[in-house]
Amino acid sequence: MADPILRTLKHIINELIAPLGVELARKHPHDWSDVANFIPFESTIKAARESGLSVGDYIDNVMSKTPGATQYTIDGLVSLGVYSGPIQCVVEIGPGSGRYLERILRVCSPSRCEVYETATKWASYVAKEFNVIVQPADGHSLKATPTESADVAQAFKVFSGIPFSKTCRYWPEMVRVTRPNGHIAFDAVTELCLETKIVEAWAESRIDHGSYPALIPRQVVVNYFEERGFRFVGSFLVPMPPGKTETFVFQKLRRESVG
Repeated sequence: MADPILRTLKHIINELIAPLGVELARKHPHDWSDVANFIPFESTIKAARESGLSVGDYIDNVMSKTPGATQYTIDGLVSLGVYSGPIQCVVEIGPGSGRYLERILRVCSPSRCEVYETATKWASYVAKEFNVIVQPADGHSLKATPTESADVAQAFKVFSGIPFSKTCRYWPEMVRVTRPNGHIAFDAVTELCLETKIVEAWAESRIDHGSYPALIPRQVVVNYFEERGFRFVGSFLVPMPPGKTETFVFQKLRRESVG
């Protein structure tokens, strides 16, 4: 049966059963509690193509309903100096669809870009689309990346979804691979993201995706990196429906500047 006919039947049925307070909807087989494959691959690619949008814009505009949110994040990182100066190597944890990576590659031209992605289909996709090096991902380390080799180590919409036990294993790896004067950038759900109306929005969303959203006290983030020779450059809030997440930027001080 053709899709237009199915959509018409669905509309008619929903009008008939609306007084009962129910709605006919397509069943989604994706396991949303599986944060290793948080954004479903096949259905997202298919829907983006049908919409005429890029995958990144489809995720922003349709799935997240936050048009421009990814570009807003990139603009904030640029304003804090993350991609200023010569950038030779960028390392990204959990690039997923590559929606941040795509825009980052427009503002800097690293000779090497490494990604660690546990969702194998997305890893293959970003390797093909963006010509990046997909490193073996174990979900907690950056073991294939040499010490102090990265100008930027980054992760977006990752630590907001995975268990803190994994996050706190990634952090020392980010510290290790970042070279002096290099930057670390990532986001986390902190208390600044949790005013009462947003807590209520989370409650009303009935989202129950395992570790998502993962909450981390803001001072824990700042203390951790400052105590390991980084300067806290700044932070800003970005949408993460139904709430927000805080994006942090740290810069690794030269050894003679530490302390």
